[in-house]
Amino acid sequence: MPSFAASRFKTFAKTAGLACAVAAPLWAQAQLSGNVAVTTDYKFRGQDQDASRNKAVKPALQGGFDYAFGDSGFYVGNWNSSVDWLPGNSIEMDFYGGYKFKAADVDWDVGALTYVYPGNGHGNTTEIYGAATYGAFTAKYSHTVSEDYFGWAGAKAGSGLKGRNTGYLQFSYSQEVMPKVTLKAALGYTHFSSDIRDTGVPNYIDYSVGGAYDLGDGFSLAAAVAGANKKSFFGDVNKTRLILTLAKTF
Repeated sequence: MPSFAASRFKTFAKTAGLACAVAAPLWAQAQLSGNVAVTTDYKFRGQDQDASRNKAVKPALQGGFDYAFGDSGFYVGNWNSSVDWLPGNSIEMDFYGGYKFKAADVDWDVGALTYVYPGNGHGNTTEIYGAATYGAFTAKYSHTVSEDYFGWAGAKAGSGLKGRNTGYLQFSYSQEVMPKVTLKAALGYTHFSSDIRDTGVPNYIDYSVGGAYDLGDGFSLAAAVAGANKKSFFGDVNKTRLILTLAKTF
């Protein structure tokens, strides 16, 4: 008669074998893609991410990768960009993961994203998000769950204020209007937490209108006019600018 330990080992072996058999097709179908780009200005929610210079051209190098787990809908990824708005830091590193699925003719996307600034953790921010796409239109909402929102509340510096519950709602449009040409537009609204608003920081609206041209072999060239309102408070970082971006996907 087999010992209890031996029986447990056999059970474990069968379970592990079954798990491997199920996981194998998933890993076999997994897809890894990457991207790299150079842009004349990196704007995030309408605001320049290079606040050190009041110039129309503030080049930024960007790139990352996405890993999709086959047809399961789950994915993870990383995206990075050079920045210059936070003392002691020159790079933004984004890490995210989520789940995509289709229901009622709508494509849904839910997940979480963390913005990391290795040289200055005061800017680190984590959000959860949900998006719905129907045809050429997408509505997406991002909700801050970290203690602070890009350092606006100064929570990590001991201010006692919170940036949590800051929200960002964006409506966007993307449609191929002729072969290789895609028209894009977006309108977003940032609603700061009550602690941030109490310091005098106003909610604001950002916008972007432009298009992209498929150059072939994974290359694309995009142009957009982007900016935000409330310039009297935020200054030149919200200024409307023409942005050119050359990107490569692989």
